[in-house]
Amino acid sequence: MKGPVDDSPGPSVRSHPHSLSVTWAVRAEEAVISTSTPAVELEGITKRFPGVVANRDISLSVRQGHVHAVVGENGAGKSTLMKILYGMQRPDEGEIRVNGKPVSFRSPADAIEVGVGMVHQHFMLADNLTVLENVVLGSEPRKGGLGLDFGSARERIREISRSYGLGVDPDALVEDLGVGARQRVEILKVLYRGARILILDEPTAVLVPHEVDELFANLRGLVREGLTIIFISHKLDEVLSVADAITVIRRGTTVASVDPKDVTARQLAELMVGSELPSPETRESTVTDTVELSVRGLTVRSADGRPVVDDVSFDIRKGEVLGIAGVEGNGQAELVEAIMGMRAVEGEIRLGGQDISAWPTLRRREAGIGYIPEDRHRHGLLLEAPLWENRILGHQTRRPNVKGPWIDRSGARADTRRIVEEYDVRTPGIDVDAAALSGGNQQKLIVGREMSGDPVFLIASHPTRGVDVGAQAAIWDHLRAARAAGLAVLLISADLDELIGLSDTLKVILRGRIVADVDPRDVTPERLGSAMTGAGEAA
Repeated sequence: MKGPVDDSPGPSVRSHPHSLSVTWAVRAEEAVISTSTPAVELEGITKRFPGVVANRDISLSVRQGHVHAVVGENGAGKSTLMKILYGMQRPDEGEIRVNGKPVSFRSPADAIEVGVGMVHQHFMLADNLTVLENVVLGSEPRKGGLGLDFGSARERIREISRSYGLGVDPDALVEDLGVGARQRVEILKVLYRGARILILDEPTAVLVPHEVDELFANLRGLVREGLTIIFISHKLDEVLSVADAITVIRRGTTVASVDPKDVTARQLAELMVGSELPSPETRESTVTDTVELSVRGLTVRSADGRPVVDDVSFDIRKGEVLGIAGVEGNGQAELVEAIMGMRAVEGEIRLGGQDISAWPTLRRREAGIGYIPEDRHRHGLLLEAPLWENRILGHQTRRPNVKGPWIDRSGARADTRRIVEEYDVRTPGIDVDAAALSGGNQQKLIVGREMSGDPVFLIASHPTRGVDVGAQAAIWDHLRAARAAGLAVLLISADLDELIGLSDTLKVILRGRIVADVDPRDVTPERLGSAMTGAGEAA
């Protein structure tokens, strides 16, 4: 659901621009709130949109100084509920209380004013600005009431980054950052504004195991400082390890509140979707002897001439899934962009025996390359366009989307209906904007689009990022079926269980180089994660 975004801080933040601890201390002194008072209470929240009730009489109570997880399928109403709490949507019915006091938010600025901040799964950053400029946007520090004091802001950002192990350079340009670094900038942005109640929407979606451990250590540190965390996730094992309490939402309403000590991941999944946890495991081999994609001596350089992909070579055969494991920012994104024709390269790329190294992206698409991008909002969808127009993206020269030189509107619409049905995209219709769908349904639309048209080679970059267990299982099933039909797949994922379970072959990338070949039948996520950091052997 769409809504206005305003991250302007309240006066209490502006009056203490130089110290996070001072901001927190002042807020604590101003509030003098008993720890027995819930940090957040939502009572009878109902939100309707045309054709759908997103939230129906939801109630939720979050204790102060706790991590409270909210889980449910994509489309269950979690995001709408959190947007209501953050002031991006207004409820049709119900009451919100923060620290025991009723509040009515007209915008995120009102939420920030009382100490509620949100880190969105899909980032709200300006790519052409630096980290510092993004963080202070709407909260620009002043010097003597006149000029901007970026020096003090830079030091404060560095202090917060050091304190919580975020590893963020305030002078880095956001467009040069990977997905993981962008997420850390969003977290830093909220902390900079002094929020004491943090809503984290899928915060581990881009992280490998050791990074998840670091994030959870940071969250525990925040909780020790008296902050309250509302944690939205589809990774049930993580929810169980970090949460003090869990609320389950199904089809827009609350169905259970449980203590993580009293429930298993399987039971939690059944509460969410009424089924067992899916497994990505692929037992039978479908790998043939026919090489579909061959990469030799591939090097990609950054603007300053530094190799970000360094002399990489591999083959992918028909019916094979080749998984690439690596910590975010080690060349995976650049490797994908090189294969897609989005970057200049040194070396050779062959598809079906043909040298495509100099081909433009459109010609590669027409030759049968499918592409599930790592960031569906930036590279996979036109959010303000209807589903049937999104069906055409990347396939605008091929049937059923064209007839002769013209777009075939009826053909595209008919095939969109097929994708919606075959891939279980839950939508009121094909004329709604892509932005109206939940993240999981957006992802299923992209997977359906890229599987259509008989691709010979598929790049699946984080194909199940930010989707629920039901959508995850469906996407795995489609990948397995396509593999069995002879599709060659390059799989990149931060989900190590997914990589190990789906891959026929695994390679580890570190600082742009392939540093290890791994047998997915004989490796654990822990050993693979260790190899990804260069700290140990994968197998």
